[in-house]
Amino acid sequence: MNSIPYLGSEQLKAKLPWLDLIDAIDTVFTSEVIEPLRHQHDLNVPNEPTASLLLKPAWIEGEYLGVKQVTIFPGNSARGLPGLNGSYLLSSAKTGEPLLQVDADELTARRTAAASALACRYLSRADSHKLLLIGSGRLARELVYAHSAVRPIDQIEVWSRNQQSAEKLVATFVTEGLPATVCTDADLAYSAASADIISCATMSTQAIILGEWLTPGTHLDLVGGFKPDMRETDDAAVQKSAVFVDTRLAAIVEAGDLTQPIENGTFDKNDVVAELSELSGKQHEGRSQLLDSDQQITLFKSVGAAREDLAAAILAYEGLVDET
Repeated sequence: MNSIPYLGSEQLKAKLPWLDLIDAIDTVFTSEVIEPLRHQHDLNVPNEPTASLLLKPAWIEGEYLGVKQVTIFPGNSARGLPGLNGSYLLSSAKTGEPLLQVDADELTARRTAAASALACRYLSRADSHKLLLIGSGRLARELVYAHSAVRPIDQIEVWSRNQQSAEKLVATFVTEGLPATVCTDADLAYSAASADIISCATMSTQAIILGEWLTPGTHLDLVGGFKPDMRETDDAAVQKSAVFVDTRLAAIVEAGDLTQPIENGTFDKNDVVAELSELSGKQHEGRSQLLDSDQQITLFKSVGAAREDLAAAILAYEGLVDET
């Protein structure tokens, strides 16, 4: 039996250039994908925060089948270890034959950032150039690259609860020639008010970005908060925004930034304007269709969709096949 090709982190990056990946995710949201609800299980870790196990399958009939297993262990930060680990297997949906294994951590970070950039392309102003990044982990870093692929970003500010981590990330960006600076706690409100795009990738359980700080025309990208007890912004931000999601079915039951205001009556789930499939399918034109579009605050809340993983894995696999 032939061994299954494996793409590690650096190999996978090479197979998933940003614009190609963003376009692949755009396309997959208009494709007939079978995407069961993900399985999510809490795992007790004695004397540490609760961990999570996620199982996410998706397939295109007669073409490709993919399954991702992800573990999230918040307590790993104290050990200096990654909090997220996983594996992804792409198989044939005709024969069940395994085709490719990839580094699921890299796959997740890259496709998540690409989905945010796709939403940004539909929902932010075309001239958006100042990005405020909330968080300093692996995914936060990828969000800068992804947003920069679709908007003319020439100012980047990085805020993190761990300022040393923010400083380290900024130093990396500067070494790469990116115009990045650290945002301190004292400057956060001002930076949020002056940003064109605010992108959040944290595991926070309390609001970081407040609605009172947001100014007309801002695009707010919320990537963390994948559980009902987690959130990155407050009710006021949700109330004053045109709210978009990656998938309605998951976002309104999983994402604390939406479930909490829905539960307390400050936001109605029916007020979600559109999901990515409607933007990609042109049932909704995004910012350009909103009243007073230049001044509207837009909010995109993602919880992750298995079809995004599938699109990325297919793009990587077909690129690998083209080389042979």
